[in-house]
Amino acid sequence: MTSPYTIPFVGLKLGQHLFDFALDKTFFESLPYSLVDDGKLVVKLNLEKKETMLIASFEVKGVVSAPCARCNEEMDQKIKGDLTVYFVLGEEESEDENLIVIPKESYEIDVQQSMYEMIMLALPARSAHKKNECNEEMVQLIQKYTSNQVSKDEENNIDPRWAALKNLN
Repeated sequence: MTSPYTIPFVGLKLGQHLFDFALDKTFFESLPYSLVDDGKLVVKLNLEKKETMLIASFEVKGVVSAPCARCNEEMDQKIKGDLTVYFVLGEEESEDENLIVIPKESYEIDVQQSMYEMIMLALPARSAHKKNECNEEMVQLIQKYTSNQVSKDEENNIDPRWAALKNLN
């Protein structure tokens, strides 16, 4: 069975070719260990075919479902990004993550992994709701269990050997 993200390049003429992909939950479910479970994204692929290589220029726009860093509730995170990947016909291994060597007898490329990597790179380091949109009950619960304040009883029960370290300043 051919993946919907597989592009046969043998029949393509030299030059530019445009492809559009609409990604949703099924895209992320088909990837094992995906960090994203759901989303509505549009990926535009400009594939330039040359004699011995393919240059794939991806652009993504849309929304993915991600946990909020403050309250851990699912939220819609807008993303926008791009990525260029070079597919080269050959036999040698490549250590560059943007250069993929494909066997000379290949007739198609699978762009699913490249699209997933682009989406992951487009995600912000920290996704959070806008101010006052978080689940306040959850925020208070998280603060209760992550508070750095030591109670007076715990402070009085400190081992005297460790208590001496406080006086080093």
